[in-house]
Amino acid sequence: MEKSICPRFEKAMGLLSQRWTGLIIYQLLSGPQRFCNIETSIGVSGRVLSERLKDLENEGIVKREVFPETPVRIEYTLTEKGRSLAPLMKEIETWSQNWLQV
Repeated sequence: MEKSICPRFEKAMGLLSQRWTGLIIYQLLSGPQRFCNIETSIGVSGRVLSERLKDLENEGIVKREVFPETPVRIEYTLTEKGRSLAPLMKEIETWSQNWLQV
């Protein structure tokens, strides 16, 4: 039996459906952030956050920038590819406000 789902769509859903990935992208929409800020803002463990950021960096969605200061400062930002997810994230936000109870 042939697959009817586009392989690219399947890959995108696989990436975005990983636990915490959507929240990390959503958090970074507000601008560059340090690891500890992301960690405390969304309540993810450091180990999982590190894994997800590496995955997103490998996909070209997040950029990791090291500033040669003392102590070293590392910031994460969305790339153009990552920022292009903004309309999708806003639609999910709108949908959740209209349809989900907390």
